[in-house]
Amino acid sequence: MQIREIRVYQVDLPLREGRYSWAQGKSVEVFDSTVVAIETDADLTGYGEVCPLGPVYLPSFAAGARTAIAEIAPHLIGLDPRETDKIYQAMDGALKGHPYAKSPLDVACWDILGQAAGLPLTTLLGGRFGESVALYRAISQESPERMAERVDHYRAEGYTKFQLKVGGEADTDIARVRAVAAATKPGELLVADANTGWLMKDAARVVRAVNDLDVVIEQPCAGYQECLSIRRRTSHPFVLDENIDGLEMLLRAWSDGAMDAINLKISKVGGLTKARQLRDLCVSLGIAMTIEDTWGGDIVTAAIAHLAHSTPEALRLSATDFNSYVTRRIAEGAPQRKDGTMQASSAPGLGITPDLEALGTPVLTVRN
Repeated sequence: MQIREIRVYQVDLPLREGRYSWAQGKSVEVFDSTVVAIETDADLTGYGEVCPLGPVYLPSFAAGARTAIAEIAPHLIGLDPRETDKIYQAMDGALKGHPYAKSPLDVACWDILGQAAGLPLTTLLGGRFGESVALYRAISQESPERMAERVDHYRAEGYTKFQLKVGGEADTDIARVRAVAAATKPGELLVADANTGWLMKDAARVVRAVNDLDVVIEQPCAGYQECLSIRRRTSHPFVLDENIDGLEMLLRAWSDGAMDAINLKISKVGGLTKARQLRDLCVSLGIAMTIEDTWGGDIVTAAIAHLAHSTPEALRLSATDFNSYVTRRIAEGAPQRKDGTMQASSAPGLGITPDLEALGTPVLTVRN
């Protein structure tokens, strides 16, 4: 089997709630997503998607993904997409770095591998654990009162895990955490995610001020050493996200005792090939994980579901159903939220059928 054509699509994904806001006043209203289709000479086509959280969250942006894919794609023509490690070696040989741009190409190859084997990716990634995957709901940054009000609404949709966006002015963030904590019920999970937004002096103030609450602290500061310093000052469970970009950082953080869990974003580390490596190491080391991505629609959500559903339940802190946050469907067969959970498809590969009308005309086509 050989790759004979790679097509790239650009898709806008408007948010249902109009705007998503997080640390330091950052916000997005319409997400710019990139979908990749890899077509083979065996009449199998695989799909992948990457959707950066704007240009100021991680070192990634939507136009950069498409430009990097244009650089990489010619080097994959003629290769066997089922040989995912060889594909990755070819991508690294064509372009150093830019893991987010390699992610949709990698996921599309996994989709083909699953279709060729007649197996869902959950099986290829290790097997299906449990009946479903519990989801968290991000609470976009607003006033403390408004964020607390949203808990009841999201609970009615079945969520029992809530990630409130902080990372702003310290006193306001303290009020946000306290207000949302008062709105949660026993047994529900509350994560205060600063998305690197605090300086150490502010992070130290916040964690001390909410010391009496049952709350998880996620990525308070931008730098790893800053986060480690705050970790050593608090007894709250601690999650690292933006700093965990590969195996080396994961091992360093584990050795330092820098976290209790990580946020594993598929495109941040470069796709399912790399994410599986980190996931399996976390399983061996007993590190819990939130499994998700930077953002996306149906195809990203399908990839998240397969990786999460093939992860032992005890180590799944939560996962994300990004396709329920946006107004536009781009594929059939993608997981749909039910009572705050989702299930990975049991169909071969990702188990999705893209809506070609929604994808529109390719912005790039590379063929043999």
